[in-house]
Amino acid sequence: MRILFSFVGGRGHFDPMAPVARALAARRHTVAVAGGGSHVPALAKAGFTTFATSAPREVEAVRQPMPPVDPARDDWEIRELFARRATQQRVPVLLELARDWRPDLIVRDEVDFSAAIAAEVLGLPCATVLVLAAGTLLRKELIAEPLAEARAAHGLPDDPRLEMLTRGQVLSPLPPSFRDPSSPLPPGTFSFRQGDPVAPRQPAGKPHVYFTLGTNFNLESGDLIERALAGLGQLDADVTATVGTQIDPAEFGPQPAHVRVERFVPQAELLPRTDLMVSHAGSGSVIGALSHGLPSLLFPMGADQPGNARRCAALNVGRALDPETSTPDEICQAAAKMLADATYREAAQRGQAEINALPAAEETVPVLEALVTTSARGSVPPAP
Repeated sequence: MRILFSFVGGRGHFDPMAPVARALAARRHTVAVAGGGSHVPALAKAGFTTFATSAPREVEAVRQPMPPVDPARDDWEIRELFARRATQQRVPVLLELARDWRPDLIVRDEVDFSAAIAAEVLGLPCATVLVLAAGTLLRKELIAEPLAEARAAHGLPDDPRLEMLTRGQVLSPLPPSFRDPSSPLPPGTFSFRQGDPVAPRQPAGKPHVYFTLGTNFNLESGDLIERALAGLGQLDADVTATVGTQIDPAEFGPQPAHVRVERFVPQAELLPRTDLMVSHAGSGSVIGALSHGLPSLLFPMGADQPGNARRCAALNVGRALDPETSTPDEICQAAAKMLADATYREAAQRGQAEINALPAAEETVPVLEALVTTSARGSVPPAP
């Protein structure tokens, strides 16, 4: 088979799909990845065949004040940037690419609506990989109007129930219990784990705390990094903070001997020896922590983060602080409490056990092969 993976937005939208792409390639299927021009060079370096769906964006690496937490702004971005603007720009690009590369299957991240429309226009089967852990950010009432416009522009029939969002096969690289009950998983969702099972870590000696704000929100976090470093530095714990490749760690001045500030350290190196993760509550961060049985102290600033933070609190695997107003002392006290309270770790290890019990990413391959085979029996001829 020839499978085209398509993602919109940053690497957080592709990374959950990467284990599926690698599993398909290992079974000798031909895999390619389509995404923004700023991200495909790194994916090409990682060994993927890539296609840029846009020119690279020049982003000025300047730290900025933190914008107020605003759910209305997050809704606007989903509706106007992902559902309206991205479909206008990307559907023609994906149609041309697919007609030239001729995939048998398109696999998209769940907010890549353009790929779903392109697959339907071409009569190709489409699979969706969920990338929003709690699932509360993406709501049908937000995107119905712009998607109706996009469908009409490409000659597709009305889809009032937005069945396009779950048509084909839905894959979820997330523990089912983490999904918010108000946004249940679509029927027939195949859940899988992204990596190998991880054995629970038993705390021993001086604890280790890992702090990150991811790769998109670190530049728009105001003085949160300074406040977090000042608070976490008061702990009797080793602290590793990663601030992103665009920020020079020297900006934060001298730190105590037990505090290490780096641009980037692979999470695979840090998480196995971490006792508490401090993050922005991005889906990749909270699920990465859970896969290692780690509780999370969270600073949700926008996008899917507030929903993820609420879900962490409901499951007792995390606690959220106000990213705008939390003081170093408040951060220190919250982190110390979470390190001392075993119930947080115990709850996180229950989440870890759930993840460990999920099928491996390799088990998605026969599911996708069956989707293509079934679709071929009743296929629609591609558009000329």
